[in-house]
Amino acid sequence: MLKRGIQQEIEKRLNKGKIIIVTGARQVGKTTLVKQIGKDYPTEYLYLNCDEPDIRQKLTEATSTVLKNLAGSKKLIIIDEAQRVKNIGITLKLFADELPEHQVIATGSSALELSNEVNEPLTGRKFEFNLFPFSIKELAEQFGKLEVHRLVEERVIFGMYPEVVLKPDDKKILLKEITSSYLFKDIFSYKELRKSDLLEKLMIALAAQVGSEVSYNELSNTLKADKETIAKYIELLEKAFVIFRLPPFSRNLRTEITKMRKIYFYDTGIRNALLSNFNILEKRQDKGALWENFLISERLKANLLMGNDAKKYFWRTVQQQEIDYIEDDGSNLSAYEFTWSKDKKKRISQTFLKAYPDCRNEIVNCDNYMAFLNVK
Repeated sequence: MLKRGIQQEIEKRLNKGKIIIVTGARQVGKTTLVKQIGKDYPTEYLYLNCDEPDIRQKLTEATSTVLKNLAGSKKLIIIDEAQRVKNIGITLKLFADELPEHQVIATGSSALELSNEVNEPLTGRKFEFNLFPFSIKELAEQFGKLEVHRLVEERVIFGMYPEVVLKPDDKKILLKEITSSYLFKDIFSYKELRKSDLLEKLMIALAAQVGSEVSYNELSNTLKADKETIAKYIELLEKAFVIFRLPPFSRNLRTEITKMRKIYFYDTGIRNALLSNFNILEKRQDKGALWENFLISERLKANLLMGNDAKKYFWRTVQQQEIDYIEDDGSNLSAYEFTWSKDKKKRISQTFLKAYPDCRNEIVNCDNYMAFLNVK
């Protein structure tokens, strides 16, 4: 069993009088994680799967008396896929206020419905955690740095979803299944979604533009949809942990781009599945953009595990000078350029270094990326 990095952080917050919320895309291992935590309570935890209609019925608008009878003597209550329960926020509030002797962990496959339901009722009553696909650090701790490094190209191409990593013989089938059947399930059922075919076309368009600035106007024209709809669907994809946006960094130069955004995928395997492209890196025209996406996504996971909440950016001028990735923690500025080849000569923009002389900078390649991802 591969231990997830956030498990220890969750366990530190058990029995503190708070509801614990774990969100993440489908198939990233939320159920496995919470059941692993439950093993420390072998006879004292109750698992409630809200995909089951009878479980949903019991939890929907339940009184504190009903919840007390349901929980019984169990110390740990796990409510899986909690977003399936109507008014789940009120139910969780009752647990927190009326049944504090029970520790509740609730999971949700997306932040779409669950956040709407729990934010107000659970103000001051919850700890929140996001679970993503495996990280390089987690794999290195399980299998060793040498083995993970040997297979890093495979991870760039096929991604980090647990089942894809642990069942490599079926990786293509599994990725296509995750992409077609699981990944967008919550989005397609969301009340604000009207055109599922548009969402699929948008996802493919975004996959093709990884590493480039994304124009909502251009997407609107290409997909023949209004700009507001494009913006709303991109926001939904973010809340479902499919994509994330990177804003431009701008502080000193008049020529710095200030309005464009880059959009990346949390998992490069999903991105490649959307494009039906699983070619090896040396045969890909998008090798640089794919490596960039992989490293930035993995850096986000590493920062999450380290508790590093530095702001994240890219940098580009109208003259096309650029920096792939920038972090600003309020005190220090760090700039990174990415290249797959350790032999390729790549330099940090001198224009950038002159504008921000105190910025630390680094070239990250296929040899030194482990340090960038905090793998020791």
